[in-house]
Amino acid sequence: MTMDWHACTDEYEKLIIRMSTPRVVIDNAVCPTATLVKVDSARRHGILLDAVEVLTDLNLLIKKAYISSDGRWFMDVFHVTYQNGNKLTEERVLKYIEQSLGCIENGRTNDSNGLTALELTGTDRVGLLSEVFAVLADLQCDVVEAKVWTHNGRIASLIYVRDCDSGSTIEDSQKINKIEVRLRNVLKGDNDIRSAKTSVSMAVTHTERRLHQMMFTDRDFERTPILKFTADAPVVTVQNWAERGYSVVNIQCKDRMKLLFDVVCNLTDMEYVVFHATVNTDSDQAYLEFYIRHKDGTPISSEPERQRVIQCLKAAVERRASEGVRLELCTEDKQGLLAEVMRTFRENGLNVTRAEVSTLGKKATNVFYVTDAIGNPADPKVIESVRQKIGFSNLEVKELPLICHRQKAEREDQAFGVGGAVLMSIGNLLRRNLYNMGLINSCS
Repeated sequence: MTMDWHACTDEYEKLIIRMSTPRVVIDNAVCPTATLVKVDSARRHGILLDAVEVLTDLNLLIKKAYISSDGRWFMDVFHVTYQNGNKLTEERVLKYIEQSLGCIENGRTNDSNGLTALELTGTDRVGLLSEVFAVLADLQCDVVEAKVWTHNGRIASLIYVRDCDSGSTIEDSQKINKIEVRLRNVLKGDNDIRSAKTSVSMAVTHTERRLHQMMFTDRDFERTPILKFTADAPVVTVQNWAERGYSVVNIQCKDRMKLLFDVVCNLTDMEYVVFHATVNTDSDQAYLEFYIRHKDGTPISSEPERQRVIQCLKAAVERRASEGVRLELCTEDKQGLLAEVMRTFRENGLNVTRAEVSTLGKKATNVFYVTDAIGNPADPKVIESVRQKIGFSNLEVKELPLICHRQKAEREDQAFGVGGAVLMSIGNLLRRNLYNMGLINSCS
């Protein structure tokens, strides 16, 4: 009897493991224009974000998505391609996706790689980054990676540094205090005494999610932009579907890389749960529809809350929608490189609206989006002058990466999200669940 009991216990434990481990299927046969990635898993708060994060961290395009949950389970289908619009064919990419999505039930982790994280928020101004990187160079901080976003006159930056002398994490409390004080003084300037924030952290976090959190905490969504947002403004609507107890969020905007991540990231951090959703892209436009509730199962309950959700989701879309000329710097890394480059930008009246800094070995690969001092397109003559000073072969003007969508005669699920106010019928809910379970095919 004892052996039988242990055998039953072992089988039960195996069943629990099988039930709690996400089931991942990658299909290149069903759809001619995209690779289908299907995830079936137990539901927990944030698991959708973890799944989307796996795909967007690989810089893959999510052309369509179907998200549905039923009780304690959730089912997702993503139509993904490379940036050139081709299906995923590299075995190492497919294997990485399968392995990463197969363990998202335990949450995503990030490796600090022995770096110290600096978090900065404050009022944006021309030349601010030049001063920030000059301070870091003066304090013998080697910048390994950095991301900078600006929105509505605010700036958020996450900078990963190491000590120039030791090449490792900065642990000296006196040096950490000096870094914080000097950077805070730079961020304050003459008129940002209360809202400038600087912190030094050893914590490991997802950089872009943290940037969203920093901007949200800074309440950039409430601020009046100093410069008019010139790109196509997103259209966001929120309505309650009383019969089903959902709040329905519709977003229509220009499609771009990592759009779904930005929206899901903000819904998750605002403590909303996505129960059903569809994402469709057509030409350069994206249509996203989400059926959400609070974590306690209730929909949005007041008009101020509804307006706040609209404001926050517009900000989430806009933060990464870069204004300006895209400049790519690729050169040998050296101490103080960023300080030199940023000083050249400042001296020529260029404002950096977004930046991505990375180093691999002895090579620095940086991307900057620049405008003139008041947010207008930069003068091409000024750009060429800056390139001459930095080196024509080192600093190149690049076009924004194009989002590739292949045109098809038949559009799938065209009604989803169009008009921003159409509520989903029970028939469509059933169709989505059947699709996610693989019982019908909606690719063609």
